[in-house]
Amino acid sequence: MNNRSRIPGWIFLLAFCGYFFLWRLGSFGLIGADEPRYAQVAREMLARHDWVTPTLGGMPWLEKPPLYYWQAMFAYRLFGVSDWAARLPSAFDAFLLVLAVYWFLRRFRPGLELDAALIVATTAGIAGFARAASTDMPLTATFSIAMLAWYAWFESGDKKYLAAFYGFLGLAMLAKGPVAPFLAIAVIVILAVLQRSAKIALKTLWIPGILLGCAVALPWYVLVQLRNPQFFHEFIVEHNLARFGTNLYHHPEPFWYYVPVALLGWVPWSILVVGAVFAAVRQLRNPAGDTLRSFLLIWVGVIVVFFSISQSKLPGYVLPAIPPGAILAAEFIRARSSPEKFTTWLRFVFAALHALLLGGLVFCALVIQYLVLEHRVPWNAAGVPLTIAVVTAAAIFVLLMKSDFRTLRIATLVPAIVALAVALRFGAQPLDETLSARPVAKELANFDPHHLPVAVFLVPRETEYGLAFYRDQVVSRYELGQIPKGEHLVVAAQGFQKSIAKETGRKVTYFGNFAPQKLEYFYVASR
Repeated sequence: MNNRSRIPGWIFLLAFCGYFFLWRLGSFGLIGADEPRYAQVAREMLARHDWVTPTLGGMPWLEKPPLYYWQAMFAYRLFGVSDWAARLPSAFDAFLLVLAVYWFLRRFRPGLELDAALIVATTAGIAGFARAASTDMPLTATFSIAMLAWYAWFESGDKKYLAAFYGFLGLAMLAKGPVAPFLAIAVIVILAVLQRSAKIALKTLWIPGILLGCAVALPWYVLVQLRNPQFFHEFIVEHNLARFGTNLYHHPEPFWYYVPVALLGWVPWSILVVGAVFAAVRQLRNPAGDTLRSFLLIWVGVIVVFFSISQSKLPGYVLPAIPPGAILAAEFIRARSSPEKFTTWLRFVFAALHALLLGGLVFCALVIQYLVLEHRVPWNAAGVPLTIAVVTAAAIFVLLMKSDFRTLRIATLVPAIVALAVALRFGAQPLDETLSARPVAKELANFDPHHLPVAVFLVPRETEYGLAFYRDQVVSRYELGQIPKGEHLVVAAQGFQKSIAKETGRKVTYFGNFAPQKLEYFYVASR
């Protein structure tokens, strides 16, 4: 890609990060179960001025370490409690990750830094999770920075980079737990084996660095165990070992699940990442090959294989594989920037596939409201978006072929920018109405000037946790026998008014419904 620009690279990069990570960050409410749950845990910790024990509904919530919660607490203190403030930690961590990639490559592979950082910033995985209130981006950022720091030490011998490796690895343990050092060890050991040098692994075991990592991570682990004796069993045994080895949390997926998930995470650069991975595999045993390329390939492989073995699979688990794949793609493009290094038929294949992928991205953005609301695209609504997508793909293909890929950056970034704008313009409201409790909470506020207690009945846990955040209340659940003694509101699945009256033995008044989520509201009188 052509790196010439009148705008300084770092300003160009910050502008892209601001757009992809922050623009319309609160255009739709917190979705899923994790976003509102994590956001509420941080709010409760801030209200109690407690930096040690995460709680939800006043009870210890020990599923995750505290790094995200700490960051969200700072965001709440600065900007107040809101859904967009709950997402700021992930946006900040994504910024930090992109800048780290830029700095690392500027120092060790000059000329590659801007393209690689832009690819990282604009992948669907990084841009998407930068907008989510979750622990996945904090882990990805801290773990990735740690690995880049380790390689900086490996290549330069400068111990300050090894110290940074251990420091960020400690932060990664505070982001999601002991999985971070385990993955780091696996990557380093495999590289040492391929390089036939045990010294690589042995010299990594630097006592001052280990002490630094322990100083960063262990104080919280010790304090939370002292205050909550059940912590070790809940966090280590249940939410690490059992989550990995069993289907205890009901997230089963086939072994190959993370292959398509990773490819989606690398969109719109997926075709180039695949080419880069194959090229890196071919040179893996070549002693004269670039060790950085081998390191990045091992990094990708360890993440994908490790979580593929896990019996519990969620899309965010594979996120730490996105940055090394993006850097590989940038290196792959630069290595084949000359026509003699990128044969005509290979240019044709990559240009065609890349153009089709970008056309598909634009198509999905144009029909996102149908995908969200109906989970399909009606034929009568697909004509215009499909035409636009085909024209876009054809134009990109012609542009790439005529320019010998010199316009690859602009040919990819412009459709990506447009796709995000269109997706947020047409998809934010459907997402909000169908997947977030924010509009439900607003409806309740119209009926409830006195902020009565709220209970739920036969609704998804996403609704329960969302209402807990947006109303800042402990939400009771009828199915568990948690029926408030006084007057209260009930949010229930449609058609269960008689069941609510039977459960309570009290007068139940119908208030209204929220059709997009098939919910009804009721007022239950006191005994």
